[in-house]
Amino acid sequence: MPKPCMPVNPRFRMISGLQARRLGLTGLLMAATLIGCREQEATAPPAQPPSVVAVAATARSIEPAATFVGRVVAVDRVELRARVDGFLRERRFTEGQEVKVGDVLFVIEPDQYQAVLEQRQADLEKAIADQLNTGAQLVRGKELLEQKNVAQSRVDELQAADSIARASIAQARAALAAAQLDLGYTQVVAPVGGRIGLANYTVGNLVGPASGALATIVSRDPIDIQFPVTQRELLEARRTVEDQGGNPRDVQVRVRLPDDHLYEEVGHLDFIDVTTDPGTDSVTLRAKIANPDGILVDRQYVGVVLQAGAPETAILIPQSALQFDQQGQYVMIIDADGKAQIRRITTGQVQGSEVIVTQGLQEGELVITQGLQKARPGQPVSASPALATAGESGVGQ
Repeated sequence: MPKPCMPVNPRFRMISGLQARRLGLTGLLMAATLIGCREQEATAPPAQPPSVVAVAATARSIEPAATFVGRVVAVDRVELRARVDGFLRERRFTEGQEVKVGDVLFVIEPDQYQAVLEQRQADLEKAIADQLNTGAQLVRGKELLEQKNVAQSRVDELQAADSIARASIAQARAALAAAQLDLGYTQVVAPVGGRIGLANYTVGNLVGPASGALATIVSRDPIDIQFPVTQRELLEARRTVEDQGGNPRDVQVRVRLPDDHLYEEVGHLDFIDVTTDPGTDSVTLRAKIANPDGILVDRQYVGVVLQAGAPETAILIPQSALQFDQQGQYVMIIDADGKAQIRRITTGQVQGSEVIVTQGLQEGELVITQGLQKARPGQPVSASPALATAGESGVGQ
């Protein structure tokens, strides 16, 4: 293997004859070494350009959209509570099942309330009987008064007794109605339809009004999406939609799931709050969306995408191509000569794994997405296509 070539920088000085002969021999050897180095350099292969992965900037039709963070909220959410004290006798549901309005879900022991009901029924019957007696005495007293066989004061006493008896009937009926309600409360029924959650008490536990929620029912279809929007964003969005001749309430609402996929159902705005949060200067918007399969769960966080306006054509590139420095963001492109070049760009909204380029790129230009650390401006590169081009990774995929 040839030794590395070193530059020779001889110094001229006065030398003796013997030294001259020795240096002459050394010079011949160094000259031969230099000739060998030049031959080696002439036969060395040229350096290979670095390999990179590039995709073509693609133009696609997209709909203008704004993204926010929202929360899923059930249209109906009810905590089931006991309204009377007693021991749980039955639980007539399986946790997580769908229930309908009127379904009996819990049964509290009704025996004591049934006994109270029967007692109140007897009290009412007695009050009615007492009034029949006082009423008959009052009629007889009035007849005697007409015959002047009884004093007026006695008739007044009979009248008062009859009025008290009638009031006792009303009181007994009210007590009977309360007893009927208490007996009815021993059955805890579903006030709304939906899916029921975990039971907080099992059969045999003593429950009552102070026990808290026995279980919770949430409706699933349709479901609401609530999200805050600043006043500035709200005014800009409304102005944009109205300039295009649309109605702000007709804006389509899409939901981005935690796995970054777009939910297939489309919702619409149905409520804008009447007050603004003074801390954030934001107003709460609500959209209603179908949820037939129960994919959206009450109180989960989701992304909210508002789509409005006519579709527009835009240039999209993978987000992996973006680079940043002190001057801003840029991408590395491959020019017509196959060399890497820096291109300053301006970006817009993010569309899934891609980003919209508003300025700086033309459709079809090759953008380097992998191997950026090996590419230098003005350096030739060897480009290969990506496994999935920018045009194949659409929104919501």
